[in-house]
Amino acid sequence: MPKELIINQTLNECRAALIENGEILDYLMESGEKIDASAPKVGSIYKGKVIRVLPGMQSCFVDIGHEKAAFLYVDDAYLPTLVEQREMIEKAKKFQEENRYKKIGEIIPDEFSTLSETVDMRFRQDVSIESFMKEGDEILVQVAKEPISTKGARVTRQITIAGRYVVFMPMIEHTGVSRRIENEKERDRLKEILETIRPEGTGIIARTVADGQSYKTLKNDYNMLVKIWKEIQKKDEKTKAGTCIYEDMNFIQRVLRDITDEDVFQIWVDTKDNFREVDKFTTKYLPKMKSKCKLYDSEVPIFEHYGIDLEIERALANKVFLKSGGSINIDQTEALVSIDVNTGKYVGKKTLEETIVKTNLEAVKEITYQLRLRNCGGIIIIDFIDMENEEHRNSVYNALLEALKKDRSKTNVLPISGLGLVEMTRKRTRDTLTRLMCEPCPYCEGTGKVKSTLTVCHELIRELVKVLKKTQATSVYIYTHPEVTARLCSEDLGIIESLEEAYGKNLLIRSENGYHIEQYEIFAQEN
Repeated sequence: MPKELIINQTLNECRAALIENGEILDYLMESGEKIDASAPKVGSIYKGKVIRVLPGMQSCFVDIGHEKAAFLYVDDAYLPTLVEQREMIEKAKKFQEENRYKKIGEIIPDEFSTLSETVDMRFRQDVSIESFMKEGDEILVQVAKEPISTKGARVTRQITIAGRYVVFMPMIEHTGVSRRIENEKERDRLKEILETIRPEGTGIIARTVADGQSYKTLKNDYNMLVKIWKEIQKKDEKTKAGTCIYEDMNFIQRVLRDITDEDVFQIWVDTKDNFREVDKFTTKYLPKMKSKCKLYDSEVPIFEHYGIDLEIERALANKVFLKSGGSINIDQTEALVSIDVNTGKYVGKKTLEETIVKTNLEAVKEITYQLRLRNCGGIIIIDFIDMENEEHRNSVYNALLEALKKDRSKTNVLPISGLGLVEMTRKRTRDTLTRLMCEPCPYCEGTGKVKSTLTVCHELIRELVKVLKKTQATSVYIYTHPEVTARLCSEDLGIIESLEEAYGKNLLIRSENGYHIEQYEIFAQEN
């Protein structure tokens, strides 16, 4: 079934989903309430000022005009000379030949590469950040990762400017082709074109949608990016530090540029303004797709009609059920994402091992889908159900690698360990879906748990005994949550009566509807 791009606008929130066979391949959203319009966004370029250098962390903080300073790591801060770049690339290629890598992408990634990704870590120059970066330095930086949680934006000095068909790298000498273009003849053709377009000392990468495009099309796209870069350089000379001097396209334009390709059969929008925006962009950059845009006009909301809202709700849940009856539990923490696979209600038809393998294989598809949809990143640990047969473990591992090919984000996956765990990393440049759409529970303060009524009663009684031992008052008032009050006046009533008798006090228990279940107060009062 062909792909469809669905764009929904509701007041100040705009959402876009690329779907295929009812599955969301990519999901983007922008909201004026949830997202500060002035917050640093991936691709934006700032004139920044170094405010602190941290030799111990080989990094520095850069003021880009926002409340939280941006973080700049040494690999993203160092700009090697042209000679150094060429030496590192040659070393990487030589290492690849010696180790017989099948694809150059394993050492030199092709699409959206910064220099820190272009050259393998083992070939990097041994430089200290304090040797070339000083407090007070004014530098041009680009947002590589948006602010996430309490962290500021991560920035890089290795600027890249993305167009529809190519990515221009003004500070890095490199020619690359997207790894998603697998046909070797087409890769060679594109590289020849790019080499004739690219001036010495600069870089250019052909994006996936460049597949089959002519020299003229790629050249025009490149010329536009060079023009943008020259304008950035002029602004850099005139602008003071802490200012944004280049912002990426608006939301609709970025959606059309970044997640739309020639395989998209239809583009549906549900407002006339967005229809005109799509029509304007496709007329200029995507003429072949101009006729594919349609205005959705129905009483049923467009995301509800395509089942997208239901999929998003599933992506916000900790537990996701599989069709067979099994399930996966996804827990996102600050440091990593842990995923646990369970057979659940699925009991299989033959052997236990077969049941386990089928559940794991089904889980692979759902896990890769959820990682994309939730935009999970960083370290990810997958706990598959233990498999005794090595052939079965390899089958599940290979299925995982194959399923991850749909992912636009870079991933690195290690084989299944002896404990049945898969360790992997996934590159993330935006915040997760959960953080964008949710906030910590004010009741449990984000822990996901509250103390049981029994536990609170035990704590209260211990505190009450301490008060009874100290006070001379004849009456003691206890204010608690209604559920705690109910237990103290029923199951624990014997304890309360024995305390009254032992200390000769009058204990008065009152319910407070506004109290948290863990909250209580004890007051001693003279009659």
